[in-house]
Amino acid sequence: MEGIHGVQLMVTLCLGLFMGHSWCQDNADAVPAVYIVTLKQAPVAHYDELRVKSNGFKHGASGRVKRPHAPMNISRNDGRYSSYIARVHDSLLRRVLRGEKYLKLYSYHYLINGFSVLVTPQQVDELSRRREVANVVLDFSVRTATTHTPQFLGLPQGAWVQEGGYESAGEGIVIGFIDTGIDPTHPSFSDDISEKPYPVPEHFSGICEVTREFPSGSCNRKLIGARHFAASAITRGIFNATQDYASPFDGDGHGTHTASIAAGNHGIPVVVAGNHFGNASGMAPRSHIAVYKALYRSFGGFAADVVAAIDQAAQDGVDIISLSITPNKRPPGVATFFNPIDMALLSAAKAGIFVVQAAGNTGPSPKSVSSFSPWIFTVGAATHDRVYSNSIVLGNNVTIPGVGLAPGTDKDTMYTLVSALHALNDSADVNDMYVGECQDSSNLNQDLVQGNLLICSYSIRFVLGLSNIKQALQTAKNLSAAGVVFYMDPFVIGFQLNPLPMRMPGIIIPSLDNSKILLQYYNSSLERDGLTNKVVKFGAVACISGGLKENYSYYAPKIMYYSGRGPDPEDSSLDDADILKPNLVAPGNFIWAAWSSVSTDSDEFQGEDFAMMSGTSMAAPHVAGLAALIKQKFPTFSPPAIGSALSTTASLYDKNRGPIMAQRAYANPDMNQSPATPFDMGSGFVNATAALDPGLIFDLSYNDYVLFLCAINGSAPVVLNYTGQICGVSTMNGTDLNLPSITISELDQSRMVQRTVSNIASNETYRVGWSAPYGVSVKVTPTQFFIASSEKQVLSVFFNAAMNSSVASFGRIGLFGNQGHVINIPLSVIVKISYNTTTS
Repeated sequence: MEGIHGVQLMVTLCLGLFMGHSWCQDNADAVPAVYIVTLKQAPVAHYDELRVKSNGFKHGASGRVKRPHAPMNISRNDGRYSSYIARVHDSLLRRVLRGEKYLKLYSYHYLINGFSVLVTPQQVDELSRRREVANVVLDFSVRTATTHTPQFLGLPQGAWVQEGGYESAGEGIVIGFIDTGIDPTHPSFSDDISEKPYPVPEHFSGICEVTREFPSGSCNRKLIGARHFAASAITRGIFNATQDYASPFDGDGHGTHTASIAAGNHGIPVVVAGNHFGNASGMAPRSHIAVYKALYRSFGGFAADVVAAIDQAAQDGVDIISLSITPNKRPPGVATFFNPIDMALLSAAKAGIFVVQAAGNTGPSPKSVSSFSPWIFTVGAATHDRVYSNSIVLGNNVTIPGVGLAPGTDKDTMYTLVSALHALNDSADVNDMYVGECQDSSNLNQDLVQGNLLICSYSIRFVLGLSNIKQALQTAKNLSAAGVVFYMDPFVIGFQLNPLPMRMPGIIIPSLDNSKILLQYYNSSLERDGLTNKVVKFGAVACISGGLKENYSYYAPKIMYYSGRGPDPEDSSLDDADILKPNLVAPGNFIWAAWSSVSTDSDEFQGEDFAMMSGTSMAAPHVAGLAALIKQKFPTFSPPAIGSALSTTASLYDKNRGPIMAQRAYANPDMNQSPATPFDMGSGFVNATAALDPGLIFDLSYNDYVLFLCAINGSAPVVLNYTGQICGVSTMNGTDLNLPSITISELDQSRMVQRTVSNIASNETYRVGWSAPYGVSVKVTPTQFFIASSEKQVLSVFFNAAMNSSVASFGRIGLFGNQGHVINIPLSVIVKISYNTTTS
């Protein structure tokens, strides 16, 4: 998962098969595994008429791609070709593996032409030698990476107004979610909360699976498609039907959460632990949802299932794909871009589908981003301005801040503090080092706890899921405590805690220093028996202020420590790609959104309809929903044009008009922060309203991506395998792609880079300004230009290395229009080489 609770996979040597067979081998060399096999014949999407048309200027991605040997006059909805391709795959397997055991899991035909199959390494060799076979890749594992964010992003007064209000925002747009499924009973996905007609878009052709957990009628005019993909997991014998559900139903909560962030209904009350936290809304509340479940609670997921889900989503006709998932490790091979998921998404982009992916939660180290390719829009996580905080006021008038979505104690009453360690029953195991975590009420003396504030320790066991807040609260309730105070165990490195819902007064003190202040006051107030040293009087008192009311911070947004950072790694050797990642950041921390009714993923939110989660998983669907608003306003925009509108209009400042800050450490993150760079936040923090009026657009084509891939050393065979296109001589690296950013991994003396902008607004005159990266001189021509509506303008940017340096540095180009449009182009230079010398 790309929520911050991702799961790593382990594969056993004895693999369970379909139809009751098992396949176990003593010889490790003969152990079967799942492989993704790509054939040389092109998939449907490469013949299909693209849905992207011209919008007053030429989109490079528009038009029909001409190829020889198209098998028939086909379209994405033509079932004849899918069955024809499946028969071709079956015939090939029968011929090559005549009389041998194998199991085909999927036939892919729309975005890539290939299949996934369970075979032995020897059988893989046989398949690889066939002339029809282009590529064979071992299947790999993947993981999954809001009541206030619409207000923080200015949607009610801005973007929604432009779309006719929230009742129209996103209308006619279908967002496909590759995730853990969905809870169809949630009111966020109902289609009867508006009297306005809600037709299913004609361009969508998906279906809804019907199972015991996902009965007939689960889909409606809002949730218009739902399927699940688990064949690769089932072959490994790790699929748990009880926990994982062989249906689109969400047993985890993650998929329900992400779908509601992007497209959940407007005005749904958020009630958790009996407390009301406002009303929830998705970014595009009128858009439609199609679910393709390929991730599961107990094990994560596999590329073979994810590719099948992506292939089906594209064939069904989704407009946007939201991926809150990333690979568990960096893809091997010539370049990170050449993996089955990214290659399927390249074909999706060719078919006019805008793809959004979470940046990953492995920050804050450099090169930690887990979404690599320029045709994928990568989103990092930032804070928004709403915060929940409470505090405890001690009897010595010291106030300690903390976290906890909890009510406060009576305002005018101070309560006695009693540590669990000093309230043990005679029968309690005093040698149990975790007894102070309050997980078992039978260990504690109710006479000492009743009516008082119970102090419990918060240890690493809470982080690992071995102990939990909910059980400690149950202990306090069983003992009739007035409330609970959690202090941080000294062996826990300081980190940022999500506020957790509590039905009784409570607080978590996340700071080690503040925990010491609490314990010092508490211990100094104890009275002990002089002979036995036993506590005879608890002298410390305190009251807890409530944490149910939200506060607002001027220092938002801020880049979260866990958000994946650039520079973008081009390969497993960590060479730098000339592509800016992440593309931008969006709200991803402390996000209220819908939750599956049966989820066991979070003990604190179990049985609740909403949950507060953090991660780049939560940031990506914010952008997917905002992209739906852009697609609604500009239906002929290509995917790069949508990405350009989002990027060039992004904000560089927090609410206090200071620079956006980035947390630099997992431990005590707010004590370790500095101004964010493009490798932290890409172009900046998403500006939903400005993105609907970008003024100028940077566009590029599918063929540009292919030329970029062809320019990678040694890539020609792989490009041919995945795209069916023969590489000629290409010098187009990432810097040359017409992206709304410029990244140069190695500036050898000087370089001229060009960008072409297209005007989608009225006639306008722009002046050009820039700030150069450190150690580099920059010049842009022209410095001023007039551009008529629907016309283009070429900008030439000259870079000169003024000094040798291997330290990344950053700058910006700004285009300032006299009609109010401002275009932001971030510059990143990693290695500078001047005067024909080299750096080490």
